[in-house]
Amino acid sequence: MAEQTMRRVAVIGGVRIPFCRSHTLLREQSNLEMMTAALNGLVERFGLEGERLDEVVGGAVVTHSRDWNLAREAVVGSRLAPETPGVTMMQACGTSLQAAIGIGAKIATGQIECGIACGSDTTSDAPIVFHKRFARRLVALQRAKGLGAKLKVFKGFGLRELAPQPPSVAEPRTGLSMGQHCELMAQEWGITRAEQDQLAYESHKKASQAWREGFLDDLTVPCAGVFRDNNIRDDIDLEKLGSLKTVFEKSERGTLTAGNSTPLTDGAAAVLLASEAWAKERGLPVLAYLRHGEQAAIDFVAGAGLLMAPTVAVSKMLARAGLALQDFDFYEIHEAFAAQVLSTLKAWEDEAYCKDVLGRAAPLGAIDRSKLNVRGSSIAYGHPFAATGARILAQLAKLLAEKGSGRGLISICTAGGMGVAAILEAAEGS
Repeated sequence: MAEQTMRRVAVIGGVRIPFCRSHTLLREQSNLEMMTAALNGLVERFGLEGERLDEVVGGAVVTHSRDWNLAREAVVGSRLAPETPGVTMMQACGTSLQAAIGIGAKIATGQIECGIACGSDTTSDAPIVFHKRFARRLVALQRAKGLGAKLKVFKGFGLRELAPQPPSVAEPRTGLSMGQHCELMAQEWGITRAEQDQLAYESHKKASQAWREGFLDDLTVPCAGVFRDNNIRDDIDLEKLGSLKTVFEKSERGTLTAGNSTPLTDGAAAVLLASEAWAKERGLPVLAYLRHGEQAAIDFVAGAGLLMAPTVAVSKMLARAGLALQDFDFYEIHEAFAAQVLSTLKAWEDEAYCKDVLGRAAPLGAIDRSKLNVRGSSIAYGHPFAATGARILAQLAKLLAEKGSGRGLISICTAGGMGVAAILEAAEGS
């Protein structure tokens, strides 16, 4: 068989709805409604009404049973042709970036010509279920025949069974929340409270400036009468940040606060990828090319830092791409917590970590911090889990298009000890 020539994967662009703190402006919106709004925003921006795309892939992390094929239902409710396939997937916070990498692989090999990667999440509309014992009673009640059998179902019933069971925020294997795990990482890597607050402060300042200068105008579409993110603090004050109480570790060792961590957020995002031929046929400019994607996982149950897998994913990806960590014009490192970003950067500079964990003869080294999250990131914008990858991908593609050259690196940590990474290159001179 002749060797197949790999095609370039064009990032045409993306849009998102405003990201809002949970239980605020988007509290009445479901995952389906928000994802549909993001898809329709993409349809309108790129003239895709009635078009049959090759696939739409995405999902949500916090879902109801009714969201059994969220991506397909969003497609049917959108202005795309209903013949467009929709595939639902979930990889925690890396969902929509992983979706983009999968679509990109199919485009590169010629299996498809175009696709949309998307994600949506709401913790305002989180599923709340009954205690498992009571749920089993309800199932048995449906199957019971006759009054006697039905009454027997409730033998031994106690009011405690009616207590609602909200979604757990803890890792099932450790019983610790993501914030508690990240607090352990901060302690392991010696990340100070002051360092975290400074990164959070800069994130808000950059995001506020991005809105003020109109950078986000064509990257966002309104939803339910909301036009702008509501988590960004235009008047952020470093002294006030420093006065907040720690939330995951109450002792003097605690460093993570609500101010240097991402808030629970409602929102959705979508990004369009295609072959160059498909884009040219429709007169759509290419913002950037998706060149590489990688995922990794670490054994956090055995003690590795829960959110350190991106260090491994990025290292593997750089080796395959033949690039150094310093060969980038932009670094988009998802700010799940300021401590996660800072731990990642420290690990890449640490000789022992790079040798023992990454299998490298020398450290990856330091990056130019002026190139990090230059338009703000998740601490400021918020983090609707499955939507973050698409937000970052669209934002980075626009940055590269504005610069007209260069490349950018994406690094996203996820629950379950996983990480997803990608490399984008500007369309000019790629």
